[in-house]
Amino acid sequence: QVQLVESGGGLVEPGGSLRLSCAASGSAFSAYGMGWYRRAPGKQRELVATITSRNDITYKDSAKGRFTISRDNAKNTLYLQIDNLRLEDTAVYYCNAVLGALAYWGQGTQVTVSS
Repeated sequence: QVQLVESGGGLVEPGGSLRLSCAASGSAFSAYGMGWYRRAPGKQRELVATITSRNDITYKDSAKGRFTISRDNAKNTLYLQIDNLRLEDTAVYYCNAVLGALAYWGQGTQVTVSS
């Protein structure tokens, strides 16, 4: 089993940057496919980016260019760098881990973009 704890969210002005982290406990972190999702107010949760155990990366089209997903298997940590933040990036960001039929979620970290 994997426990996921997100951090790094906060209040930031438009144009700013944030780096979100997702610390994973448990074993075999490197074997998991990992992803970042977000839920904006009044909207459904949506995929932002994924990274496989082999470091193959995919992004939601609207996330390309401003979002960077990465992982550090030695630290059991997943990251999401967000640059040039926009008002519409305001959301709760969730970390996800998948291995076969198993899927785990973190509790989320709030990102608020406001001037």
